[in-house]
Order: sequence, then C-alpha cells, then structure tokens
Amino acid sequence: MEEVVKKQDIRSLELTELKSYFTGIGEKGFRAKQVYEWLWKKSAIDFDTMTNLSVSLREKLKVHFEILPVLVDEKQLSKDGTVKSAFKLFDGKITEGVLIPAGERMTACVSSQVGCSLACKFCATGRLKRLRNLEAAEIYDQVKLISDQALLHHGEKLSNIVFMGMGEPLLNYKNVLKGIELITSEEGLGMAPRRITVSTAGVAKMIKKLGDDEVRFSLALSLHAANDAKRSRIMEINDTNDLKALSESLIYFYEKTKNKITLEYIIFDNFNDTLEDARELWQFAKQFPSKVNIIEYNPIDGGDFIQAKIEKVDKFVDFLEHKGVTVNIRRSRGKDIDAACGQLANKNALLK
Repeated sequence: MEEVVKKQDIRSLELTELKSYFTGIGEKGFRAKQVYEWLWKKSAIDFDTMTNLSVSLREKLKVHFEILPVLVDEKQLSKDGTVKSAFKLFDGKITEGVLIPAGERMTACVSSQVGCSLACKFCATGRLKRLRNLEAAEIYDQVKLISDQALLHHGEKLSNIVFMGMGEPLLNYKNVLKGIELITSEEGLGMAPRRITVSTAGVAKMIKKLGDDEVRFSLALSLHAANDAKRSRIMEINDTNDLKALSESLIYFYEKTKNKITLEYIIFDNFNDTLEDARELWQFAKQFPSKVNIIEYNPIDGGDFIQAKIEKVDKFVDFLEHKGVTVNIRRSRGKDIDAACGQLANKNALLK
C-alpha cells in the first residue's frame, strides 16, 4: 500500500528552513530564495505559477508541501465605496476584513482572530466565541486580497492597514508581528511600517513587549472611558488591565519606540459624553504623546448604547482642543453593509 505523505504548509517555513529542504534534496540553496519570492513578493498560491523552477522540482514540491490560501467567500459593496469581505480559511472557518476608502486614504481593516474572547459590550464581534488565532500567512493574505480590491473597485493602491477587525491582536502576538514583517519587508509586499496601526483593547504586558521589540508600526488603544468603573462596565479586560497599568505600559512603549499613541474613544449617549468624561480623557492622554480619535458609534442588534448627541460631541471635542489635545473625528463608513467599526459580527453559521 502506497504511503500517504502528510504535506506541510510551505508558508509556515522560514527562508533558512526552505534552504535546508532544498540542499537536503540535492538542489542549490538559491532555489529557496526563488520560492520565497514567489510566496511573499508575488503572492503565488499555486506551485505551477513558479515558472523559473523546473517542472520536476515543482512536482516534488507538490508531493511534500501545500499552499493554504485565504479565499473571498462573500463580498459586499457599500454605497460609499466600502467593501466588506468574508474570508474563508483553509479549515472552512470565516473571518472578515474591510476596505475603507476615505479621501486620499485607502485603508485595509484586517482581523487577527476568528471571533474574539474579550466580550466588549459595544462590539458585535465580542458576542462571538474565539475559535482560533489567524496564522501569519492568513493575515498577509487579507492584506493582499483587500489591496487587489482597492485596485479593482477604486483604481487606487492600498495606503494604510489597521488591525481593527475581528479579534485582539496582542493575544495573537507572534503571528501578528510575523504577518506585519511579511507585509512590510522588501521580500514581501514592501509596505511602510508607519502606514500600519495595531489597535488593542489593552493588554498591558504585551504593550510593553511591543516596546521591548521596538516595533516601527503605530499603536492605538481602544479606551472609550478614562474612568476605571465606567471602562470595566463596557470592557471586561479593564478588570485585569486597569488604567494605571495601561498608562504605565504606554509610557514605556513610547520611551522605547518614540511612536505617538492613538487613543480611540467612542462617545455613547449619557454614558461617557460629559465634560467630566472629557476632563478624565485629557488627564489620561497628557501622560504620553498622543492623539485622540473620536469614533462615531455604530449600533449593533440588541445593543444597549446609542450615539451621543452632536451638541455634546462638539462640546466634548472643544474641551479637549482647548486643552491642547489633537483630536480627529472619525465618521463611520460601510454602515449599510454592517462594515463600520464594531459591526463585524460575522453572521456566517460557522461562527455560531
């Protein structure tokens, strides 16, 4: 009976491991560089496209290895140009990503996990269970697929990437950093690290680790309340990562990287929209170089919150600006296809 060879995901190998494979089968080491370039610079998902390899070598690769690409399972187009994709992974699980066109920016919002474990009260994704972390190659694939959509639908190149989709990036630390390496390296997609923002709900020890690793991308904290009691009501993670621990980790991160931190703040009606809330936010923000993004709240089915009134938002912003805080108001896009911030619920049955 013929023995079945268990194939290895070739994209899980480092360049050095590929070299060892090729030299081990009597091939020249430079073949590894050729294959690596096909995988990460040219985004090949089929060995037969690797035309500078002999047919016999390609067949040998097919016997021992496989490529497990992410595929677009479903795509929705918003009237404002936003594109939401349900991405099917090799094991049939689904995650989501969004292309957000806004002015001169063409932004990919990507996921780091299938589902999420943090259960933030205002976020549709938080109602899902976390099924697994995404692999580095799956993170890379999301960016490549959304980049292709930017060219297809808008004739523009991708300019920015935000890790603000499904999941908590710092709970998938190794794969997120490896994915960013593949996206930014010259051997990969060659995107500038300064164009990438990783958003966290606040895992203090991992924020410090980002500082120790001296990452070059930007960091955003989903804050939403600068008061421990209020923040714990809407974000359970605050019980174990309170504002004192977070501020200490952000100060450390800035000292190590010199990267200004973005504080994300959704204003909810009659919850965190008073001038006292604004004062608390200013006191938190002034501890380190930062800017504040005020984010429009996007309702979710059966949610407990509504968007704060425009008059209160204006007063809130005015207070911060008079205190010298840099403030941007982020208007939501893709609401009509549930693609706006906090709405990635992934209604596919595979996540239920």
